[in-house]
Amino acid sequence: MIKKLVAEFIGTAWLVLGGCGAAVLAAAYPELGIGFVGVSLAFGLTVVTMAYAIGHVSGCHLNPAVSVGLWAGGRFRGADLPGYVIAQVAGGLAGAGVLYVIASGQAGFDVSAGFASNGYGEHSPGGYALTAALVCEVVMTFAFLFVIMGSTHGRAPAGFAPLAIGLCLTLIHLISIPVTNTSVNPARSTGPAILVGGWALQQLWLFWVAPLVGAVLAGVTYRWLSKDDPAPVDVSGKA
Repeated sequence: MIKKLVAEFIGTAWLVLGGCGAAVLAAAYPELGIGFVGVSLAFGLTVVTMAYAIGHVSGCHLNPAVSVGLWAGGRFRGADLPGYVIAQVAGGLAGAGVLYVIASGQAGFDVSAGFASNGYGEHSPGGYALTAALVCEVVMTFAFLFVIMGSTHGRAPAGFAPLAIGLCLTLIHLISIPVTNTSVNPARSTGPAILVGGWALQQLWLFWVAPLVGAVLAGVTYRWLSKDDPAPVDVSGKA
């Protein structure tokens, strides 16, 4: 279990450093900024790379919502949930911390400007209200877990799960960055929010509640659709 938790810590730190790092360091860079598309790809690539690196160790959840959704879908032991969630949140904070150290090396850096935090209302990139943000996060997380459950099913093509999951996360970001800056991951939201403080912490509740609700709904739904595969998840694509 210690090895699994360390893998989850490292993987989640990489997701936050890679995805949020692309947003903070590269997205708005003069003339060469990667924009929403680049940030979306960055988040997807962090999942793909870590899925192949640690999928066989911990399942590569990197996300409390994924762990909870897999539990709801009968793919993950409830007894392991607390440890996974703690490791993921700690990893998200570590990734955000490393990013802060790097970003603060630039003159004029201001963490209160957002630091890739998730938000709604005046803190939504597109000015989307609370209801829109809530619906978006629930639906996007539902879709993410649904794809995870399907691509890791024992009858799915072996070895392709990381690509399907990473591409799904990329698509989710392409859709929802303008709405909430895209969470679908409480650990990803918590790391930057703690460093930003203020409004980011005040709005953090949404980025725990909505992803967890969407994940549970997806887990229960997929379990009902496919009752023949209760085996633990393995993102490497093996049964």
